[in-house]
Amino acid sequence: MKAVILAGGEGTRLRPLTCNIPKPMVPILNRPFLEHMLGHLNGYGIDSTILTVCYLPDIIEAHFGDGERTGMELSYVLEGTPLGTAGAIKNVENDLDGTFFVLNGDIFTDLDLGDMVRFHQEKGAKVTLFLTPVEDPSAFGVVETDSTGRVQRFLEKPAPGVTTSHWINGGIYLMEPEVLAHAPAGEFYMFERGLFPKLLEMGVPVYGYQASPYWIDLGTPASYSRVHHDLLEVGLSGNWAEVSSASHEHSSIDPSAKILGPVLLGADCYIGPGSLVQGPSVLGAGCKVGSNSTIIESILWQNVVVEGGAILEKCIVGSGAYIGEVAKVGERCILGDNVVLGKGNHMDRGMVMWPGMSLEPEAVSFH
Repeated sequence: MKAVILAGGEGTRLRPLTCNIPKPMVPILNRPFLEHMLGHLNGYGIDSTILTVCYLPDIIEAHFGDGERTGMELSYVLEGTPLGTAGAIKNVENDLDGTFFVLNGDIFTDLDLGDMVRFHQEKGAKVTLFLTPVEDPSAFGVVETDSTGRVQRFLEKPAPGVTTSHWINGGIYLMEPEVLAHAPAGEFYMFERGLFPKLLEMGVPVYGYQASPYWIDLGTPASYSRVHHDLLEVGLSGNWAEVSSASHEHSSIDPSAKILGPVLLGADCYIGPGSLVQGPSVLGAGCKVGSNSTIIESILWQNVVVEGGAILEKCIVGSGAYIGEVAKVGERCILGDNVVLGKGNHMDRGMVMWPGMSLEPEAVSFH
């Protein structure tokens, strides 16, 4: 079976983290998110995946190539301009000769894809949407079904009281290729507002597969931090605490430093004397933490330098960033790639620094 991953989005809600890399390449536990997604697909026997790309596509292709090391065949289709969800699939129609999955490129989930296939086949569906429950559906695309699971109506971001359904579109679809005949070619066209409602009007069997797996949209910094917390504290499979401990063997940790809770270190990290790294935290390869520094519940990408006495708490720091002595980066702050934060600066209240920005010593402070 084949899959198509919609990997062309610019990830604007994740900026400045996505200024230099596409959203599917944002690291989760020091591996590109797309690696996790492909591994999940491969676990269900999907051996061929098409990636529809648009924003910084060369970075994706350079990392994955033909897919040999992922255990599946990968191909890439470049969109000159964004085509929307349905338009992107219509664009690869000629490469789809049987039932296929479509996945949004920003959904992290452990959904049982095999059970979804069985449901699709038992119902004789032409399209099956994965539906997941939420407490407040007003910010999502709600899907109403009958008692058999057949879709009756789509509602985009309904006002309170308009629907009793709490089942939303989870961004994963199982489809038969013939439904693409009803989508226009070469145009921006969406599943949610275009193709799916059209299929309902035509009486085509569209079903909703209801399930409650782990599911999170990685589109915001808050959800990006949350998925790290969930993976390190709980784990979707395996024991992440054991992985965390094993990672320390590939780094240099001063005997007086403390590593508390689940902490994942990339290769060749250095943790200096008297420093504290408290989890859930992730440090990418080559990070250097000076003496008496504190890192709490934070995510650092590769080659970040944290000088002595600095404090990082509940923040995200891009690759190659430099944080000067006794500087502080507080909750919800984000530093882009190659930022230079001079000595004694105090970042707080969700402040953001864009890639390549510099702050002179003691230029920012909160009292």
